[in-house]
Amino acid sequence: MARILLILLCYSMLAGCYYMQAAAGQWEVIHKRVPLEDVIGAADTSPELASRLRLLNAARDFSIEVLGLPDNKSYRTYTDLSRDYVVWNVFAAPEFSLQPEQWCFPIAGCVNYRGYFSHDKAIRESERLAKKGFDVAVGGVAAYSTLGNFSDPLLSTMMRWGDIELIAMLFHELAHQVVYVKDDSAFNESFATAVEEFGVKSWLEFRGQGEQMAAYHENRELQRRLMVLVAAARGTLRSVYSADIEDSRKRELKRARLKLLARDIRAERERHGRESAGWFSDEINNAHLISMTLYEGRLPSFRTMLSQCDDNILCFYRAAQELADLGVKERQIRLDALSY
Repeated sequence: MARILLILLCYSMLAGCYYMQAAAGQWEVIHKRVPLEDVIGAADTSPELASRLRLLNAARDFSIEVLGLPDNKSYRTYTDLSRDYVVWNVFAAPEFSLQPEQWCFPIAGCVNYRGYFSHDKAIRESERLAKKGFDVAVGGVAAYSTLGNFSDPLLSTMMRWGDIELIAMLFHELAHQVVYVKDDSAFNESFATAVEEFGVKSWLEFRGQGEQMAAYHENRELQRRLMVLVAAARGTLRSVYSADIEDSRKRELKRARLKLLARDIRAERERHGRESAGWFSDEINNAHLISMTLYEGRLPSFRTMLSQCDDNILCFYRAAQELADLGVKERQIRLDALSY
């Protein structure tokens, strides 16, 4: 408790109101934690929620015993937040640039967003940035990780996800506690996704549900295809923004390309039987493109590394940590070599 209070105090002293709301929001998540066993056994817990928490508790045991993930109190508790999202992220970018605004934090390092535990505060921040001429986007987040600095609970906001999505999240976020390189999102997310993929496959095989891997791969494929569409749009827009033409013409070309992207996203989701909910139906801007960036470009390299370890997950962790300990340039060279 003393450690928690010290970290929250440091947050609040660093940057006034923003850190105060972050500290208060994190405190709420921590303060409302209830051990899974107590929630499962409570008379007012629905049978559906109790069943899902039992499943996640079993997956947490599996993560330790089979995947070698940290044996700590993370995801051994549950927090009911009684709202749709735990936090809302605000993204911002200049009108004619895909270079995001960045904010740096003590735990997570530098990231391309600001997180707010209040939707109203996120909206106010987005309005402030918009008045400065930025493209802005606000997105609700159902889950986040403190990288082991706190004992993260399972959240009520996660319960809208399917079982496989929840278990994938569990393995993914715990992987960040094994290996994490500050300010290298591509490395961190690619490593955690490789652990997630291996973990989901191992979990489903353990439970005799290997056929469900098809649904997991379908979700991954949809995500990949959407990112291909986004990457193509980003390439076009970079050319537009760097062109020696009037700003009015840039706005016209920008509007047309983003309208086409929104149409293609809706069509791709519909082909996969998904609703085009949320901002997929709205006008997309540069900030939305930043929020959609997928930092998994190094995933093939990590898959190769796991294969070289003969699917021995502990060997894989050691190899990944060796890369993490290298300087940036040397790490990139090693990852490039693994991708061939």
